[in-house]
Amino acid sequence: MIAPAPLPALAAETTRLSLALNGITAWHAPTRCAPWDVAALTAHLTLAIGRLDAMLDAPEPSEATVDAAGYYRADHRFSPRTDQARLDTATEAAATGGAALAADFDRTCHRVLARCAEQSPDRRVTTRHGDPMTLTDFLTTRVVEAAVHGIDLADALGEPRWTTPEAQHVLTCLLLGPEPATALADLGLEPVAFIAKATGRDPFTPAERAAAQARGLTRLTLS
Repeated sequence: MIAPAPLPALAAETTRLSLALNGITAWHAPTRCAPWDVAALTAHLTLAIGRLDAMLDAPEPSEATVDAAGYYRADHRFSPRTDQARLDTATEAAATGGAALAADFDRTCHRVLARCAEQSPDRRVTTRHGDPMTLTDFLTTRVVEAAVHGIDLADALGEPRWTTPEAQHVLTCLLLGPEPATALADLGLEPVAFIAKATGRDPFTPAERAAAQARGLTRLTLS
């Protein structure tokens, strides 16, 4: 099976998220990503996608040694100091207010997607954590961020989860391997329900967890 292309998935997911942001009035609603409210979580997403600007401007590393799953390993990137910097940066960026946040997210996504579309998929980049990755693998992590935090935003707003089919496919392949439909059918879970459970948004039952682990569930360390 051909691996899913993350750039179209990121375009689909961020377009859907932009539509949702344009309808938000409860910007100060709390999210499960405490202490962030909806505004701060939106700012975090904008910053997470906008990091590609500096990465594409920087020199290309000679090799890529970290893949998308490896990017989410539990190391210094989730230290208390790094976590606090992540929280403070997004909280400060959220001070611009709701309408400005929605516009900035949309503008950032359009710019970054256009720049990435001009690159070769095997173009290499270096993350802010020092990881040398292919652009394709890093874009996969941005699909993870947009989809998983999209679930967080939808839940905070009391809205149905809007995760797009394109993002569902990228995430389930990352989490379960190249034939996720078979594993999902065996687990008896729809893709979005599985993604929410696999990323700690909802709990697995003991039987579900055991079955997912038996099918090679990839663990991601997420904020």
